[in-house]
Amino acid sequence: MVKKRSDQFEDALKKLQGIVEKMEKGDLPLEEAMEQFTEGMRLAQLCHNKLEEAETKVQMLLKEQQCGWVSVPFEKTQSAAEDED
Repeated sequence: MVKKRSDQFEDALKKLQGIVEKMEKGDLPLEEAMEQFTEGMRLAQLCHNKLEEAETKVQMLLKEQQCGWVSVPFEKTQSAAEDED
């Protein structure tokens, strides 16, 4: 079964969160920590690329016929802003 693109993003994000939790504990042997870090970087890049793809699609949807591209800044919701703190 082929996964939808959004499922791929969600799966990668969950895996990345799991890696971060493991690494934050600080009890991984160096070799395993390096493997986890490498995988985490790969997953972070995948998520970043998927988000850029989504942003491009949103910009295309916001394109006005006469005025060209319209860039609308993304406004974080209150809970998203709190998650970053």
